[in-house]
Amino acid sequence: MTEHKVGTRDEWLAARTELLEREKDLTRRSDELARQRQELPWLQVEKEYTFETEQGAKNLAGLFDGRSQLLVYHFMFGPEYTAGCPSCSSIADCFDGFVVHLDHHDVTMLCVSRAPIEKLQAYKRRMGWQFPWASSLGNDFNFDFDVSFTEDQQRDTVTYNYRSQDFTPILEAQTGPVAEQAATTGTSPAQYLREAPGMRAFALSEGVVYHTYSAYARGLDGLWGLYQWLDRAPKGRNEGDPPQLWMRRHDEYESATGERP
Repeated sequence: MTEHKVGTRDEWLAARTELLEREKDLTRRSDELARQRQELPWLQVEKEYTFETEQGAKNLAGLFDGRSQLLVYHFMFGPEYTAGCPSCSSIADCFDGFVVHLDHHDVTMLCVSRAPIEKLQAYKRRMGWQFPWASSLGNDFNFDFDVSFTEDQQRDTVTYNYRSQDFTPILEAQTGPVAEQAATTGTSPAQYLREAPGMRAFALSEGVVYHTYSAYARGLDGLWGLYQWLDRAPKGRNEGDPPQLWMRRHDEYESATGERP
């Protein structure tokens, strides 16, 4: 016998229609947020970056591949990794199929990671993905956009999600979700957390590249197609204790310590 609340058809319909109004309100507010994202001022990218791709070396403008908009997912796959982050891999599984549709909306979408291009291509073949993937190993792109960190930064504070954060409590944990995630990539927790997930958007206008938007941590939840379906399943995300996104665990740490969520 289920422990969940069970009601009559009339009770279910009343509760569902009440929830529908809240869902409609969320949709309207999401539409307004999307409009506000597009109204953010653009920031010119003045620094030159050279990436290694399957087609050879490209600069940032070259990654647009003839389109005027570029979406980048910062996939956690550092130089020391032997495999990609499992959570990033799940996200990639979700967007791999619709990248071709973005192409027809004047949007190029790709992943950027610091692992060598040969390692990225091998993992891409193993996973059966089709999306473009570029290596930023030879430049400061990931560091400049706060998704990669040095050992010295880890021992002090890192800037992630627009604020300074202390990763020490996570780095010192030898067991738990982060350690388990790290083990799947062949790294220690410290090596694993020298990379972080994020996404950003760029525009190309008259040969000039502009940074227009970026998101990190829980700001990526809406981009994880799996979550949108799980949130509508009877038991929700049902995450429990198995390893999930380290960014979620870090948000939980922030809440527990009273830092800004």
